[in-house]
Amino acid sequence: MSEFFLELFSEEIPSNLQNNSRQFLLDNLKRLFEEKSVLFKKSSAYSTPNRIIIVFDGLLKEVIHKPQEVKGPNVNAPEKAIEGFLRSNEISKENLFKKKIEKGEFYFFKKAPKKLSTLDLLEEQIPLILDKIQWKKSMRWGNFSLHWGRPLKSILSIFNGKSLDFKFYHLNSSNETFIDKEFEDKKKKFINFKTYKKFFHQKGIIIDQDLRKNLIKKELHKISERKNIFIDLDNKLLDEVTAIVEQPKVLFCKFDEKFLNIPKEILIITMQYHQKYFPTFDQKNNITNEFLVVANNKDPKGFIKLGNENVVEARLRDAQFFWEKNKSQNLVKQVSKLKTMNYFKGLGSYFDKIQRMRKLGGEISDVLLISKEKVELSASICKVDLTSDLVSEFPELQGIMGGYFSETQGFDKDISLAIREHYLPTGLDNRIPKKLFSIALALTDKLDTLVGFFGINQKPTSSKDPYALRRSALGIIRLMIDNNKDFKIKDLINYSINLYKEQGFEILNESLQKDLIEFLSDRLKYYMKEKQIRHDIIEASIKSNNTDNINKIYKKAIILNDLIQKQTGQDIIASYKRASNILNSELKNKNFELSNTTDPSIFNNNFEKNLYKEINDLKKYFVNINKDEDYKLSLKNLANAKNVIFEFFDNVKVNDEDQNIKKNRLELLQMLCKTFDNYINFSSIESI
Repeated sequence: MSEFFLELFSEEIPSNLQNNSRQFLLDNLKRLFEEKSVLFKKSSAYSTPNRIIIVFDGLLKEVIHKPQEVKGPNVNAPEKAIEGFLRSNEISKENLFKKKIEKGEFYFFKKAPKKLSTLDLLEEQIPLILDKIQWKKSMRWGNFSLHWGRPLKSILSIFNGKSLDFKFYHLNSSNETFIDKEFEDKKKKFINFKTYKKFFHQKGIIIDQDLRKNLIKKELHKISERKNIFIDLDNKLLDEVTAIVEQPKVLFCKFDEKFLNIPKEILIITMQYHQKYFPTFDQKNNITNEFLVVANNKDPKGFIKLGNENVVEARLRDAQFFWEKNKSQNLVKQVSKLKTMNYFKGLGSYFDKIQRMRKLGGEISDVLLISKEKVELSASICKVDLTSDLVSEFPELQGIMGGYFSETQGFDKDISLAIREHYLPTGLDNRIPKKLFSIALALTDKLDTLVGFFGINQKPTSSKDPYALRRSALGIIRLMIDNNKDFKIKDLINYSINLYKEQGFEILNESLQKDLIEFLSDRLKYYMKEKQIRHDIIEASIKSNNTDNINKIYKKAIILNDLIQKQTGQDIIASYKRASNILNSELKNKNFELSNTTDPSIFNNNFEKNLYKEINDLKKYFVNINKDEDYKLSLKNLANAKNVIFEFFDNVKVNDEDQNIKKNRLELLQMLCKTFDNYINFSSIESI
């Protein structure tokens, strides 16, 4: 058993590129060994800022492939097919023999036993695998033709203690690597991963990214407990920091308390996203002037700590200057500046957008029974923060800063909150606006965006969504479902289309409403799928209602999904399928047509009468329920009909010799199925 060890040394690779390339190499080497029947005991993948490392333990040195019979074309196949088979297997016709199997007589040949050297396999395949790595961003350097995440400097490749010999573009593999990443003037040879790992461990370098991550987490936790502070640990930031250090050391730093007067979002963005620091909070969840830095080395003299504190203070001084300047600039007076800010070609300026939003928001306010004046005012100023220095410096804070500006200038709290939240939600699980004015403005913004981009045929494709239209559509779905609010979406789309036309913009997409409704339906399907609702229930619920009833679609689906495997669900499906199967089978015969009712006067037994009564009781229930339908009760009522339905089938022959009786009984079954379909289109539900 042997060890295979590969290290790729390059200039510092960003964290996301590290993770993708590391996993790609491991997966492709595993696949190679499986395809070639090369057994191994263990595989690992590691990375540091400069190194990507792959290790396989317990590899076979060679594999003996047993002789086997290889099946070829049928003996009656065209000559070209036979020649192709011979050519692909590098044999002549004399090597073939005929053999009868279940599917006929075929040509076969005996493949001789073959010895496969793992060393030869690696030398041949590693360059090919390396060349297949798909970098999200790559570069070329010097006169070399290689594209890599960052300039690749060396390839260390060892199998069974010996260096592999292959070439990858301008680089030759060897058994040595750079040990001084700063100056790249020192190299060292290695014979296996154990000595390699031990050497770097002695230098304080942790090769294993999981060990680095755990060490950082422990240090962060230890300091936060000692200082009585709280860290809202962002796992994405933790992964990123883990990938950009190899000798992690957590430093406790501070900035001047005067900067705490700045909105906390600015402080968090500055530290967390721009500088990759961990902000801290007190026990009341107020941000503090203390933060934690993960350095890439020890800091005995405090120079690294001081340098990071100086960087933060410089950025916060700029932010404080912009904050003091922007917060006092009258929002209403700034609206005219939006005339010079282009929204999108064919959709006008941001000023055009807020004029549409004012009117569309007014329509939505009528549905929500809230102040139209407030909604129109919030729409008028919600984009003004785009003209501010702060949003120019921190684009992630658009909307949030508008909320702060309006609050500082004394606008109504509902208006300030609506402006702050009008970009929400931005995903499947993040925060959702709950106040009515916030819902109105968020819905207005997203609907105007979707109508505009669909109107100029800038729709998402299967692979691309550059304007985040899927996110906007999902936001509309969540605003309605999470707040239990329904809107006449088709009417709002038509109204929005007319607003664009009133401004003189050309709608290029003639099927805009249809396309957008389908797009929203697809996003609703996606949302329900993420909620673990069965695909057939999703399809059935959407077929049963339109987008004006999104909450009904969702609630009926999720409740049926919860009950489908329980006795209630099983009884409903069994009853419906028993009726629909007979009905569908008989309707293939087009000798007669069924009416929408049945004739009780020709019933000749109590089982028919009982089923007819049960159907009418259910119909009365569905006719009398209002918008506050108890969906569990509806399903319970359908399930309770099982006994009457099964007694009918067990005692009544539907396919009676008398055609009138047969037709009448089929009409009774049709009434039953249509009554069940008042809840959902059960014909789309798969049998249990």
